[in-house]
Amino acid sequence: NSRVSSRFFSDDSHDDFKPKRTEIADEMSEVMELIDDQVKSNPVMLFMKGTPSQPQCGFSLQAVRILNSIGAEFSSINVLEYPAIREGVKHYSEWPTIPQLYVDGEFIGGCDIVTTMFKEGELETLLKEKNLITEE
Repeated sequence: NSRVSSRFFSDDSHDDFKPKRTEIADEMSEVMELIDDQVKSNPVMLFMKGTPSQPQCGFSLQAVRILNSIGAEFSSINVLEYPAIREGVKHYSEWPTIPQLYVDGEFIGGCDIVTTMFKEGELETLLKEKNLITEE
């Protein structure tokens, strides 16, 4: 067996064919930094499929409708345009699904949690407490 593995994994490969593990790790850390920067620099940040004007899935549409209905101004990133961010944000939050809502740098949740918080008035209260929406 050792002869087989050494035949397939020789040390005299051209650089183009050598493993790229460090480059992938570097790229992932860059993605995580970008996500962290977006989360911390935008008071209300939604990672979603599509855009607020054209959501590409029902869950993202639901999150956008909720934020709009309570008068929240928010920033968003269309993860369909950025596969690395789509995967990276799942690691960043330790949450497996999109959309993901962040408020004031803190992960709030996905569509189900945001919907529950909205129905119970908690989301609006949170945004008012952080002065991210005004009283009507």
